[in-house]
Amino acid sequence: MTDDRTAVKSPARSRYAPAQLDESEILRRGLETFAELGYAATTVRELARRLEVSHNFVNDRYGSKGDFWRAVVDFALLDDQKEFDHQLAESRDDDERLSSVIVQLYRRSASASAMNRLLADESTRDSDRLDYLHERFIKPFWDSIEPTINSLTAAGRIPRVPPHVLYTAITGPALALAHDPIADRLNPAAAPAAEQDRDSLADALSSLVLHGLLRPRAQ
Repeated sequence: MTDDRTAVKSPARSRYAPAQLDESEILRRGLETFAELGYAATTVRELARRLEVSHNFVNDRYGSKGDFWRAVVDFALLDDQKEFDHQLAESRDDDERLSSVIVQLYRRSASASAMNRLLADESTRDSDRLDYLHERFIKPFWDSIEPTINSLTAAGRIPRVPPHVLYTAITGPALALAHDPIADRLNPAAAPAAEQDRDSLADALSSLVLHGLLRPRAQ
């Protein structure tokens, strides 16, 4: 017969145990969820399910869904500008500066399909999240290459068009590198796009864009 005075009750368990994932995996799964569902449709409950944690985990650790979204974006993009700045500093002239940054941007984008989807979605929405992306990442990127673009435009190498048109011409193809499903339908004889060499795809696209964007030097 069990002695009730010595019986030990098991502690109540939440549906999910505390996070067993490291921080980078938590943020990576968060990025994939926001990219797949969009911000509005991504609930704290759905994030908890995918992270296999208690329902209050996101709010307890990050403060809110919005704060978690910002942590996810910082995780995905924070080091990118350092790489662009390095490419600009190492280049010898404007041609090389623009080319090196576009190649780097496309290679980075080719292996970051979730971030591409998130950026493409948020860029269509007038929100505080777009403000965050613009101030933290988009504006610093554009500011870093704008002197090069202005110099090439003044020399007649790049057509004179509004800045947002140039931004679209440069970054739009990079975002499209996430469109594997349509790539597979347009090229059914090839291996699935997700299994192809991503750097090779990025280099082919950057070469095509640079060929159309940058006029040859006058002889």
